[in-house]
Amino acid sequence: MPFVVQLTKRLVLLVGVVIGVVTIMFVLSRVLPASPAELMLGGRPSLDMVAKVNAELGLDKPLPVQYFRFLGDVARGEFGNSLLTKRPVLTEVRERLGTTFELTTFAIVLVLLIGLPVGILSAVRQNSMVDNAARTVAVAGVAIPSFILAMSLQILFYGALGWLPLQGRIDPSVAIDTPIEPMTGLYLVDSLLGRNWEAFLSAAAHIILPLATLTILLLSTVTRITRNMMVEVLKEEYIRTAFAYGLPKRAIYNRYALKATLIPILTVVGLSYGQLLGGAVVVEYVFDWPGLGSFLVSSIAQNDYPASIGATLFLAGIYLLVNLIVDVLYAVVDPRLRTA
Repeated sequence: MPFVVQLTKRLVLLVGVVIGVVTIMFVLSRVLPASPAELMLGGRPSLDMVAKVNAELGLDKPLPVQYFRFLGDVARGEFGNSLLTKRPVLTEVRERLGTTFELTTFAIVLVLLIGLPVGILSAVRQNSMVDNAARTVAVAGVAIPSFILAMSLQILFYGALGWLPLQGRIDPSVAIDTPIEPMTGLYLVDSLLGRNWEAFLSAAAHIILPLATLTILLLSTVTRITRNMMVEVLKEEYIRTAFAYGLPKRAIYNRYALKATLIPILTVVGLSYGQLLGGAVVVEYVFDWPGLGSFLVSSIAQNDYPASIGATLFLAGIYLLVNLIVDVLYAVVDPRLRTA
């Protein structure tokens, strides 16, 4: 029951944060130099045309009325139409959400598969060559900006070596000749399920560079945190006792020591996934990856305020949802938290 109470409090806080984000987006949309009506009409519209559009959008109403109307539209998932594509923003976001989800999810899986073992190995072999190399790479990963790393990989693997494609999600000729039947929205998964091997190879080749960029950026954080937590846990008395009893080292490291570090690691993974969504905005734009991040950058650059608001709110919502899932996993990993 205490865990249910805590979860309920988290949900209430989540709603409060969402309302706060929506409020900030409303204020920003109303303080733009150009009015939404002028952006929608384009060119040099007359005052009568602007007044007509303002009346249709409800922008001629008092700000409190506009705000509550804006809240209602967001609650119903109505963000209007994109000024660029003339399509509903919700449709645009839904079509691109799977693309971003594919890239970021594969990246976080790779980060965990590589970062956890490397962090454990660095903690076990403190101040060794492996530990020093891992810490050096971790510091370099934090220091390198995402766009610099992305363009460096493009210059090396496309420009110099010619091994991998420069941009995009799949080769256009492959998409026309052997189109992927949409099932999950993930090209790699859909092409495998449909046994479309040509499309799978093309999608795999296109995802390597953006995936490597995001993985390198986050790998340093997960590796460093895992190492530091493992170093602290390995000094505990019960770990020393386990060594004294002659238990297998692998069992001590993986079953006891790593388990004690799962709570902070889960916290880092949750924050890292949120950081991944933010970092993916830049990476998607550099690699012309047709995801939610590149859509957001294009919308902001071209003053497409309905699309900017919709994409930003969806990214914020995903980030909050991931943090809620992490809170639930705390109780799964440590049963003591269910009654704390």
